[in-house]
Amino acid sequence: MITILDITPKKSIYQDYTIPSQDSIIRVAVEEMEKAKTWKDISKLIRMPKFAYKIVKTYPEMKEQYVDRVSMNLFGYDDPIKFNWSIQPEKQKIGEYNTQKATTEYGGRKWTAWFSSDIPFQDGPYKFYGLPGLIIKIEDDEKNYSWMLSGNKKIENYEELSYSDKINAKYGISNTVTPTTKEKFEKAYASFKQDPMAEIRQRVTPEMMNMKMPGSDVTIGDALKRQEKMTKDYFNANDNPIEKGQSSSDKKKK
Repeated sequence: MITILDITPKKSIYQDYTIPSQDSIIRVAVEEMEKAKTWKDISKLIRMPKFAYKIVKTYPEMKEQYVDRVSMNLFGYDDPIKFNWSIQPEKQKIGEYNTQKATTEYGGRKWTAWFSSDIPFQDGPYKFYGLPGLIIKIEDDEKNYSWMLSGNKKIENYEELSYSDKINAKYGISNTVTPTTKEKFEKAYASFKQDPMAEIRQRVTPEMMNMKMPGSDVTIGDALKRQEKMTKDYFNANDNPIEKGQSSSDKKKK
């Protein structure tokens, strides 16, 4: 899978690239629905992400914030981390980059990173940062997690929000981050995992559950059941967290 690290003058944003990469598909489907005033199950057209959270690092102090959605609400909590890096003498060429080795321990795992001073950003994928150059490759000693930089480019007219983010906001799913604490977030997230549709059901009356989606034979109740199954499948697939003992995360290779 592909993840991205967007680096701007004020901050970086790490996220799964699955949904942003399908912006054009989602845009066409939504515009067709809005024009025809009919409902279409977009989930059948696109691939779902392995994880939905974002890691935001504010420059230059590298203040980290973990951002994720609980039902229709977006929450963020400060996640202060200081990595104790041990820079090693070994060097190697990875693709076009001249890199040097560094090691650290974090989240119950031992990590080996290769950074390049050729790219002057003390940043990296996920929560990793703090080396004198961009992290080009990093993996844990059990090789459960591995990231490698596959390319970089400058984006003209960069927009932080994807089309999916914008269409969510249009239909009442906020993109405004509500500050919280890690403890409160994890408690709310655990409840969300147990019953993903709880908040939505509070907004839908029994009469509405039997109403059909516009231009479709699918009822609102059926659509919610599909959404619930998809959400639970997503949670069940994420069974090997990056940080051992962490309540929610993802297993991935980049």
